[in-house]
Order: sequence, then structure tokens, then C-alpha cells
Amino acid sequence: MSTTTVDLIYFNAGGGHRASALALEAALQRQRPSWRVRTVDLFAVLDPQERFRALTGSRPEDWYNKRLARGWTLGMTQELKLLQTAIRLGHPLLLRPLQEHWLRAEPDLVVSLIPNFNRALYESLAGALPGVPYATLLTDLADLPPNFWIEAGQPQHFICGTPRAVDQALALGHDAHRVHATSGMILRPEFYEPIAIDRSAERARLGLDPRRPTGLVMFGGHGSRAMLGIAQRLAATTQTIFLCGHNKALAAKLRALPSVAPRLVVEFTSGIPYYMRLADFFIGKPGPGSISEAVQLGLPVIVVDNAWTMPQERYNAEWIRKNGLGVVHTGFRTIDLAVARLLDHLEDFQARVRRIDNRALFEVPDILDAILAQASTVARADGFSGGDHHAPGATPAPDRARTGTRTGQA
Repeated sequence: MSTTTVDLIYFNAGGGHRASALALEAALQRQRPSWRVRTVDLFAVLDPQERFRALTGSRPEDWYNKRLARGWTLGMTQELKLLQTAIRLGHPLLLRPLQEHWLRAEPDLVVSLIPNFNRALYESLAGALPGVPYATLLTDLADLPPNFWIEAGQPQHFICGTPRAVDQALALGHDAHRVHATSGMILRPEFYEPIAIDRSAERARLGLDPRRPTGLVMFGGHGSRAMLGIAQRLAATTQTIFLCGHNKALAAKLRALPSVAPRLVVEFTSGIPYYMRLADFFIGKPGPGSISEAVQLGLPVIVVDNAWTMPQERYNAEWIRKNGLGVVHTGFRTIDLAVARLLDHLEDFQARVRRIDNRALFEVPDILDAILAQASTVARADGFSGGDHHAPGATPAPDRARTGTRTGQA
């Protein structure tokens, strides 16, 4: 019996896509140990010689990550439209390196965990390896149409973490058997593993007051300058843990700020679940991964929703309001008021957070099994293995001897 090879497509813009790919890789290694699972950096496929970096001095995603760290997110809606226009104009140029990659790699299933490029990824796969199923796993709570996560007119699969995303896929005309619902976002296995810790003892060991309500402040893997303002406005009232990620300069500035209330500043760590278990609530941007992690570990959240909120994250604030999982504020300049409001009703918020039961990490492997089974059924019905169907607009790949292990597109 041949080994099932699954490719997980990610890039490093923002960090959440890679984190989701690694979480899914870990889950598949545990739950489907016979599968061969590979994580594939899209930009490494499109630019293997790193010509972009040689020309500009940085990788394509570096500019985006620096903007997040500095809080320069105003106007991203217009910039996203320009990016999507550039991707569509460059569509024919994207197909060839992608097709060449698929012919070399020969996966049995491709799962995309990135937005914007799914048209090119799907059509290149259908042209190079007809019949190999393709799934887009949304790492946002909802799509940002058009052409962000869910492409219309392509018989690919969609794995959606909220009813809103499911409805969006169905509204674009996708068949129900290709739209798969999960109970939330993909999270790393550590967020499901019980850790027995003495919170009071651990807080005291780290210089925190065991008795005071504690907020955890996190803005992704590169931090944000907004954390400085939050620290200043909470210095007199609120005990806080600041997770700064790779931003050492930010961590140094936070440590230098005077504070009456205890404050712990942490640079890059893989122990985010540990620090979340020491906290009572979360403060950050409404990123789908960070708020899902916080909720998974029982923390109500405080986020902002304003002109600086990235367009793909605006629905997340609505999701928080709808489910009563925390406070959505207009800006961090009055973060002290948001904290006071949350603490006044902390037990109610915590009760609603506990009702969220996100098991997506364990649901997706079964969904991928079902996608492979659908593809195999279609292949048998059509009487081919590695058939001859192509996506609309896809360029057929040159003839190549096949192993006979491919399945049909469901």
C-alpha cells in the first residue's frame, strides 16, 4: 500500500498561517502516523533562489510583519485590493513554477492555510496532477470577499471554523459536500494538554502578586508598539504579563517603563499556554489565532475594533460581541476603562468563554480522510486513477509517467 502524502501550504506573513500549518502537522503525525505530512512555504516555491530578497534586502513577508510590529495597519483595505489585483495580473506567471513543483512533489492531497493565492494553487495542481484533491483551510473566522479565502467556481474543498464561513462558501455556490465545518480555529496541541500548575506559586515566583487579577497582553509573534501605550495606561492599576515575541527592542522599552502594579515582560517563548494559565484575561488585537487560544484556556478577551483593525480581522470583533466573550473597545487609549468593565463582570464573561468547545485540531484529520475518500470514490466511478480533468483556466501539464496512485477530484 502506498503512503498518503499531504502537503500543507503556508507563508510567514503574520505568523498565524505557519503556526496553523505546524499545529495541523503535529496533529496528523499523532492521529495519522502512516501519512507523510510536509509543510511547504509558498514563497520558497515561487522564488527558490530568493531573488526578491537579493533585490530588496528582505523577504516578501518581512515588510508586512514590520508593519504589524509598528502598528502601521491604517489603509490596509486599499493595499489588500492592490495586492489582489497584482496577484490576478500575475496569475499566468504563478502557474508555471507551481505546476513544476507539484510534478516534482506528487502529493496525494494539498491543504492551503493561506489566503489570496488559492486560485493559482488550485488551478496549478489541477493542471499538473489532475484528480488530486485540494482543500482551503480558513485560518480566519470568516472570509473577506471577494477572492480572499473562498474562490468561486472551483471544485475545491473548504474547511470552515465558524457558521459564518460555512454560509459564505455555500453562498458562492459551492456544493455542501465540499464545505466542511469545524468547531473553531486550528490550535497547537499544547492548548489542549492539561498542565497542573499552582497559579499562586508560579505568579509569586515570577514577581507577580498571587491575589491580583492579571491581564496577558500579546500582539502576535512580533509584538506591537501599541503595547507601550497599554503598559503606561495600566501601570497604576493592573497587573500584567506582556509577551513580546521576537521584538527585543519592545521588551526593553517595556521593562524601562515605571509601574506601580506588578509587570512581567517576556520575550519570545514557546510557553504561551503556560503564561495564559497564569492570567485572568487577554488584551490584544482581534487576531483569530490569539483570541481562539485565549478562549481555549478560559480567558475573556479585550480587543479593539477601529480604523486600524485589519480588514480580515473585523469579523472577529463581531464574533466576540455575539458570543459575549469579552469587551470590544474603540481604542487602547482608554484601555483602563475596558479593563474595569471586564473585571466588573469577569465571572459572567468566564462562564460564556467556558461554553466554547473548540475541537478543530482533532476534527480536521477526519475531514481530510473524508476528502480523500470522496476523491477515491469519484476516481473509481470515472474509471481512472490520476484522471484527465482540468480546472477552468488551468494549463494542462506535459505528459508524464504516473505511479497510478492518484485519486480523483471530489
